[in-house]
Amino acid sequence: MQRVYGAQNEMCLATQQLSKQLLAYEKQHFALGKGDEEVISTLHYFSKVVDELNVLHSELAKQLADTMILPIIQFREKDLTEVSTLKDLFGLASTEHDVSMAKYSRLPKRKENEKHKAEVAKEVANARRKQHLSSLQYYCALNALQYRKRVAMMEPMLGYTRGQINFFKKGAEMFSKRLDSFLTSVSDMVQSIQGELDAEAEKMRISQQDLISVNESVYTPDSDVTSPAINRNLIQKAGYLNLRNKTGLVTTTWERLYFFTQGGNLMCQPRGAVAGGLIQDLDNCSVMAVDCEDRRYCFQITTPTGKTGITLQAESRKEYEEWICAINNISRQIYLTDNPEAAAIKLNQTALQAVTPITSFAKKHEAHHPSQNVKNTDNGKTTPTESAGIQDSTQLIALGTPIQFDIVLPATEFLDQNRGGRRANPFGESEDGSKDEEEDSLLQQMFVVRFLGSMAVQSDNTSEVIYEAMRQVLAARAIHNIFRMTESHLMVTSKNLRLIDPQTQVTRASFELATVTQFAAHQDNKRLIGFVVHLRETPGEESMSAYVFESNTEGEKICYAISLGKEIAEAQKDPEALAQLMKSVPFTNDGKFVLLNDQLEEDGGTREEGEESEA
Repeated sequence: MQRVYGAQNEMCLATQQLSKQLLAYEKQHFALGKGDEEVISTLHYFSKVVDELNVLHSELAKQLADTMILPIIQFREKDLTEVSTLKDLFGLASTEHDVSMAKYSRLPKRKENEKHKAEVAKEVANARRKQHLSSLQYYCALNALQYRKRVAMMEPMLGYTRGQINFFKKGAEMFSKRLDSFLTSVSDMVQSIQGELDAEAEKMRISQQDLISVNESVYTPDSDVTSPAINRNLIQKAGYLNLRNKTGLVTTTWERLYFFTQGGNLMCQPRGAVAGGLIQDLDNCSVMAVDCEDRRYCFQITTPTGKTGITLQAESRKEYEEWICAINNISRQIYLTDNPEAAAIKLNQTALQAVTPITSFAKKHEAHHPSQNVKNTDNGKTTPTESAGIQDSTQLIALGTPIQFDIVLPATEFLDQNRGGRRANPFGESEDGSKDEEEDSLLQQMFVVRFLGSMAVQSDNTSEVIYEAMRQVLAARAIHNIFRMTESHLMVTSKNLRLIDPQTQVTRASFELATVTQFAAHQDNKRLIGFVVHLRETPGEESMSAYVFESNTEGEKICYAISLGKEIAEAQKDPEALAQLMKSVPFTNDGKFVLLNDQLEEDGGTREEGEESEA
């Protein structure tokens, strides 16, 4: 169009170029293409008119300046500049919001300086309000631009066509009768578009006022910290989290990034990136709450092998608990089912209903465990027993039985188990008592486990008591939002079960193998393992407790090791039976310990269970 105005002598060439540009308008890509069909069809007709007017290659410069060039200049310098300015303001508001959120994320858990916390929260709310306002203004300008661009394309062509007809008498005689009705319809269409723009601007102005007038608590993070509405059935989750990065041996940094789940993967997309990248495979992983650098709402994802994955921080309690529940649901591969939403709802409903005693169990586990139901007899021998049948859960575990979620032993019992707190030497050199005990044991097998809980039980005649304890422990953890777990090394020998601290090598708890009367793995979640310990404290007084763990390997392997340990302990009473048993069981090269797995994997100093050989 500039060439038509600036080069009257090249009018013929300029009008030809203009006709081609009108046809090429439909190939232009705008962010929103609402209503462009009418504009495209109209411009196609204008292109034909321009081709016919090409023979009349004279133009009145003043009329072109008033009717064709001026609307384009106004559109470019006014409307487009306004959109660009609002975009920059939105970017500045977003940056200010990120700075305030970083300050809010660094708030400590301590409650001494509540005034400072309130000031920071108010600063975050103001930043969010400012960002919200700038985004609304930017979006309103974008919506208005869709109408103005259409008007800006129609008005110049309308003025150009009328100028040609009015200026050239021959052109008026040739085209006026045919184009009058068309030009009138185009004018009506432009007025209609302008009316739509005014209505849309008014509608957006009212919506903007309604959104801005909401309560300030909408912008305040963690405004409902006491009782937030938490959705525990999520199989997908997205939002901003703080990612902990190590920058040195002891220094760390936190980076606020956008995270989202996709299938069984946790993805991360930095600001400005076209797509997200894989951060963590969530299948069969575990997630737990952690204390990290005096920050709130931190949780850690651990791989199936027990290796620590990543540490993240949510901005509120609601986001914190929903992320943990979503990752837990995804780690159980619920997303692979036909109806993952229904499966997640059913899983959480089952956890909530688990605190209500039930009278039967859908599955029996006897076929999977050859030696799970073991009962001590009066003569000291251990013999397999049949399940005592389906019992009422109140006969297995009394109503209101408290649950212990951490291994906390009395001081006297702790000192007695650890012989004054002695540690196992990692080089194999231990004190005389522990050394003799280890050398006398024909079986030693290590498993990585996490303690879920323990509770007193009323019966050890059937493995159903273990399943009921698993149900109640998991349900209590879900209801009370307890995600923290204590990781230990479970050492299975032919004499006892020992829980060893992986860092200090101190024995946290020890159970004589003869007191373990029941042990079983969960029917569905193969990594859940539990056992019942039957103790005779004083003459006439007995206590039974069920312990529930989550292992990095299948619970069947731990059950097999316990069963084999009991067989070895029983066979040691009869030299011939022991010799017969040893012939069928492989040993290590030094001939001391039973070899249960073909190979051992080491990951960060932690021994993990491998494939077991048949004994």
